[in-house]
Amino acid sequence: MSRELLLLVDALAREKNVGREIVFGALEQALASATKKRIHDEADVRVEIDRETGEYEAFRRWLVLDDEEVEIPAQQIGLTEARQDDAEVQIGDYIEESLEAVEFGRVGAQTAKQVILQKIRDAEREQVLNDFLERREHLVSGTIKRMERGNAIIEAGRIEAVLPRDQMIPKENLRPGDRVRAWLMKIDRQARGPQLILSRTAPQFIAKLFELEVPELEDGLIEIKSAARDPGVRAKIGVKSNDARVDPIGTCVGMRGSRVTAVTNELSGERVDIVLWSADPAQFVIGALAPAEVSSIVVDEEKHSMDVVVDEANLAIAIGRGGQNVRLASELTGWTINLMTVEESQEKQHKETASTRQLFMEKLDVDAEVADILVQEGFSTLEEVAYVPLAEMLEIEAFDESTVNELRDRARNVLLTEAIVDEEELEKVADDLLGLDGVDRPLAARLAKSGIYARDDLADLAVDELTEMTGIDVERAKALITVARAHWFADENQ
Repeated sequence: MSRELLLLVDALAREKNVGREIVFGALEQALASATKKRIHDEADVRVEIDRETGEYEAFRRWLVLDDEEVEIPAQQIGLTEARQDDAEVQIGDYIEESLEAVEFGRVGAQTAKQVILQKIRDAEREQVLNDFLERREHLVSGTIKRMERGNAIIEAGRIEAVLPRDQMIPKENLRPGDRVRAWLMKIDRQARGPQLILSRTAPQFIAKLFELEVPELEDGLIEIKSAARDPGVRAKIGVKSNDARVDPIGTCVGMRGSRVTAVTNELSGERVDIVLWSADPAQFVIGALAPAEVSSIVVDEEKHSMDVVVDEANLAIAIGRGGQNVRLASELTGWTINLMTVEESQEKQHKETASTRQLFMEKLDVDAEVADILVQEGFSTLEEVAYVPLAEMLEIEAFDESTVNELRDRARNVLLTEAIVDEEELEKVADDLLGLDGVDRPLAARLAKSGIYARDDLADLAVDELTEMTGIDVERAKALITVARAHWFADENQ
């Protein structure tokens, strides 16, 4: 029988044009399946065929787990019980016992054949997918073969792809037989159906479409640095020239708008704003908010946000219909954009100036006149007063050297005292709060000063309460509260 099995392996390998190892693996799987049915349907059975002689052995095995983790006794065994047979066994090892292997003839050629054919189909499918990936095609073109639950199944050469309903451009009416283009969003190797997941709404799709229409992009003379979309309605792309002789905006627009029109037609009429990219974030934001004219910008590096001031006449244009223009500009540049009028900007500035002046008066124990001088010279924190180079502070005409040294000493003493207080407060903070993702020691100290000592205390807060007591931005506050509450939902699911 062993010689006949080797002959069968050779014959199937030649007939199906696959490696002998694939056939051996399929036969081992078929023999294991038959052996399992004979002893226990849930048993974990392993069959090993000798590649030289054709002889085979069967083993039943159990995975060694911690005693409390055993859930399927037919496949798992506790460490204590396992060590009665083998004192050296460890968690994660297998213990095996030899079984009488079934006769290959009783397995049935049909069962083995089905297993082999399935393995061959899987191998062929993997090969087709690998061939596709080697071509590095991120833009997929194909014909819609059928619609399934609103999703489009697209035939792209020898491979099938799926365009999910939520990745189609809104109001787009796609039908079987239509030719479509889409961006390769991800690959799902575990999927039984199409493994390529496509998108027509991703910002990357519009960049790839421009590459088709604009040869200068492929040549590297210009490049698209970023893109943002409201699919089917409006998009913005940031372009940069790598050659001083090439106008990136004019190049992407094309003669009489031919290039940008071709992209717009592919995107169901989506209007595209082409913005000149700039290494200066403020300049990039000004371009992204066009056609609105910006009066001034204040950049907050720490919060990665900008206060953009526009006059009343430009406010509606800057915001756009339903906030579309400012939202796309924010996505394009990667900065949070806070639009405000001149009056709102002045009011905010007055509040911040009054707050800083009050801080200096209280913490440094100085009068309003000294505090005002510090504010006017651009100081906004105690750290700046304490650690700005001495030479810079001595340039302030209103202060002599002794005054400067006194102010620096007071600021450093306040910071030292606060640091000691923070350490004392941190001692009260529970480990589950200190170990929470996104909570650093300075933030934990600020929370402790407000009576927030444990994870559940943080989870109970509303977003506005957290921002008010710590001064962090809304997005970070939302993220922290979500992380803090995660264990509640985990407990409910269990």
